[in-house]
Amino acid sequence: MSRTILVYAESRDGKLRQVALETLGAAHILAGDGDSIRILLAGSNITEATTALTPYGTDTIYTIEHDDMENYTPDVYMAAVQAAIGEAQPDVVLFGHTAIGRDLAPLTAASMSAGQISDVTAIEVEDGETSFTRPLYAGKAFEKRVFQSGPWVVTIRPNNIPAAEPSPDGGSSNIVDIAYPAPLLRTIVKDVVRKTTGKIDLAEAKIVISGGRGVKSADGFKPLEELADLLGGAVGASRGACDAGYCDYALQIGQTGKVVTPEIYIACGISGAIQHLAGMSQSRVIIAINKDPEAPIFKVADYGIVGDLFDIVPLLTEEFRKVLV
Repeated sequence: MSRTILVYAESRDGKLRQVALETLGAAHILAGDGDSIRILLAGSNITEATTALTPYGTDTIYTIEHDDMENYTPDVYMAAVQAAIGEAQPDVVLFGHTAIGRDLAPLTAASMSAGQISDVTAIEVEDGETSFTRPLYAGKAFEKRVFQSGPWVVTIRPNNIPAAEPSPDGGSSNIVDIAYPAPLLRTIVKDVVRKTTGKIDLAEAKIVISGGRGVKSADGFKPLEELADLLGGAVGASRGACDAGYCDYALQIGQTGKVVTPEIYIACGISGAIQHLAGMSQSRVIIAINKDPEAPIFKVADYGIVGDLFDIVPLLTEEFRKVLV
């Protein structure tokens, strides 16, 4: 029996987020012969994002556009999700495991009387059964879950599921504009104070360069920023660096900060407290730079460099610049 899979494609400032393509990639893993993949795009300016999705050749792209959707509020965006569900009648709804996805997914599951599995890092389909892998206990253990019945709601952790690829033939999708549902606005956003630099989103970055107390000052982050800019990565920090006032808490990685899973994680002057490891231990490759050869970070690192980060990071930047520029 064929199924319909609805993907919530997240955008920001009119641009498609990388996690949207990874969520679409998860839909392709789930979809069998005869299954339909449909996408929901919602926001105040989604023309560019819609154009970016068209080459992926999904059956239908639902669009809902209105000025009320300039900033996220649960009332407005949940009304959009419900409108798309009314059109698609999906068996599966997929979200990215982002701040918005973590908010909308349980609301969606409750509205559909659906089961939910969150923070999925891998999907396996074998002998007709689909299993979802998710981390537990700050990444110290993993569990596999299956649904006993439908419908399903699933959130996908960024940087874990391969992103969907455009259709070889260029692709085309049926675009369906859904009227803005105009829900009762119980809350509105009066102002947004941006704490980040507008560069690559830390949660989606393929390369993360993080600094700890070893950077010694706010200026100590400058060599890290230079390397991150060269590699197309993002800068993060340990809680110790944030508590010391070296950087904004928006950069904090760890148990009480962001969880990241980049291809490469470079820890500079970070000792490796368990709270920090909880936010980055699932990175594909971990490189540690620390003056203390006994620092706990070396126990989880794939590669370690014992030395002063202020000597080593500029050398790395110089060598990478020879190759990349």
